[in-house]
Amino acid sequence: MSYDPLPPVLAVRAFESVSRHLSFTKAGDELGKTQAAVSYQIKVLEDRLGFPVFVRKARKIELTDKGMNLASKVIGAFSDLRSAFAEIREENDTQLVIGCNATFASRWLAARLFDFQIANPDLAIRIIPTDNKDQYSRGDRDITISGCYDPPSDNVLHSLIPADFTPMLHPSLAESIGGINEPADLLKLPIIDPADHWWPLWFAKAGLPDPDFANWPSSRMGSQGLEASRAIAGKGVAILTPFFYRTELESGQLIQPFDIVENDPGMAWHLSYPPENRSSRKVRLFRDWIFAELRKDGLDLPQVGDKAA
Repeated sequence: MSYDPLPPVLAVRAFESVSRHLSFTKAGDELGKTQAAVSYQIKVLEDRLGFPVFVRKARKIELTDKGMNLASKVIGAFSDLRSAFAEIREENDTQLVIGCNATFASRWLAARLFDFQIANPDLAIRIIPTDNKDQYSRGDRDITISGCYDPPSDNVLHSLIPADFTPMLHPSLAESIGGINEPADLLKLPIIDPADHWWPLWFAKAGLPDPDFANWPSSRMGSQGLEASRAIAGKGVAILTPFFYRTELESGQLIQPFDIVENDPGMAWHLSYPPENRSSRKVRLFRDWIFAELRKDGLDLPQVGDKAA
C-alpha cells in the first residue's frame, strides 16, 4: 500500500489558520473550535510530520523554519481554494439555468424572457431544451418547466398550464374538402402525428370512440411547436393546446373547428425545482415572475406557495 503524505484535512486546515493568525485562540474563533481542539489538531499534524511546526513561547507562538516553509505553501493553496469556491459560487448566484419544455419555451417563454432579464440584469439566463422524461431528473438546472411529464417526485412543484387539447388546421386545408362540419370530416385530411394518444381521447369526447388513422403514417415531430408549424403550412391537422396558439387563432393562421376541448387527466405543464432551491433568490424571482405573467394571460393560478410534489 502506498503512503499518503497528506495529513488529515482538519489538521491541515487548523495549521493554515494558526499560521496566518499566529494564535490558537484566533484560529479557533475562525474555525468555530476551542483553543484546545485547534492545539490538538496541530499536535496531530506534528506527529504525522515528525517535527514541530510551531515554537510555543510564554505569550505567543512562532513558526519554526520548517513550519514557515510549509505555511507559505499551505496558505497559498488555501487562498487558491477560497478563490475557486468564491468564483463558482458567484457564477451560481448570477446564472439561472432553466430546463424547459420546447413548446413552452418557443410558444410562451421566448417572447417574454427579455422583460425578466431587464428587470433582473444581474442574472444571466441559460435555457436547456427538455423534452425527454429522463432529462427532467438531471441536476444541472436550477428550475425545470416540464410539459406533460411529471418532474422528479421530490421536487417542489407548481402547476402552470393544464394539458388541454383540440384539433387545429389552416383554413385553406378545411376549404379543400368544403369545410369542416362534423368531427368525422377531420379524418378526410392528413392527421399530424396520428400516434399521439390525445387523438383518440378527443375523438371519444366528440362522439367517435374508434377513429381510423390507418391511412396516415406515424410522424413523431417531437413538440407541439413543430406540429403547429406543419398545420400552419396547410400540411395537416394538428392536435394542440389552445393556450399556446391564441395569436395564430386570432390572426387566422389556424382555425379551431370545434369548441370541444379535452384534457389529459393529471397532465400539465409544471414548474419545479429541487427542495434545496427553495431559498434561492434567483429561483424565487423567476418563479414569482412567471406566475405573475401567466395571470396576465388569464390563467387562474394560486398565489405562490411552495408545496411538495
